[in-house]
Amino acid sequence: MSAPERLRKPVLRHRTTAIAATLALVGGTLAMSATVAQASVSAPAAGSHAKVVWAMTASGRKVPLTKPTFIRTPVHPEKITHPRLDFMGSTVGKPAKGRRAVKPDTVPQLPGIDVSDYQGDINWADVAPYIDFSYAKATEGTYYTNPDFYNQYEGPYDYGVIRGSYHFGIPNNSEGNTQADYFVDNGGGWSGDGKTLPGALDIEYNPYGSECYGLSQASMVDWLWDFANEYAYREGVYPVIYSTTDWWSTCTGNYSGFAAYDPLWIANYSASHGGTLPNGWGFYTFWQYADSGSLPGDQDVFNGAYSQLQVLADNG
Repeated sequence: MSAPERLRKPVLRHRTTAIAATLALVGGTLAMSATVAQASVSAPAAGSHAKVVWAMTASGRKVPLTKPTFIRTPVHPEKITHPRLDFMGSTVGKPAKGRRAVKPDTVPQLPGIDVSDYQGDINWADVAPYIDFSYAKATEGTYYTNPDFYNQYEGPYDYGVIRGSYHFGIPNNSEGNTQADYFVDNGGGWSGDGKTLPGALDIEYNPYGSECYGLSQASMVDWLWDFANEYAYREGVYPVIYSTTDWWSTCTGNYSGFAAYDPLWIANYSASHGGTLPNGWGFYTFWQYADSGSLPGDQDVFNGAYSQLQVLADNG
């Protein structure tokens, strides 16, 4: 294992035995089982006072983390001209326009939506009865916060809908940990209150330039680890990763290392059941199956029963 590979992965510092609730996909549904997860790793050096936090992974296992070590990735900001038009799927739907094969009545899982400044204020009294969850864009890069975030984040909560927030990543604008901090500081936090889902990283085609933001596959993986580890260290849960299989394959080399830590939110508007998934993930947690529909924003489903959605909101 190379030095960069070691640094990208979460740094475990204690020998510990943890009882965790593990989410396992069984026949297309999420089943709960109790598991004992043991991490046998080196303890901190004598005299070390590094703060250790526990972070929940996609499998339901808690891992101990010290402050992550970051890998600097290339930064060459592009001119940002339309952040309010950058939303989850804004660069995904264009190739699929007019040729969708997925219809709402063929998607039997829990319904939800994701929204952004593009939708403006939403009348949640009208929308809430038809969805079980909602995600709202909170931030982009380190320069934009959604002016309608309060309505789109607190509104669902007020009507009993499980809610979450997401960050639109721009990897060449600033480093991954910097954007994770900006996200957390501007609405991206997680509370574990049973009504708030882990924050999500929206990573998709560059709306301002080259598809992979001018980063090599290795640098993109570094950037993603820096974001994921910083978020996990600060919030105690790994973020959901939203992307497409095509982008992931092209820009990360179909890297599989995040599957053990981050829930997957797959975007696919033309293939049933989310289509072929990125390497490592055996199932998706969320699926964005359409970029429009009868409800505001993009149309999504959660892959499991409502009780499992509550577990994700409660435990991460």
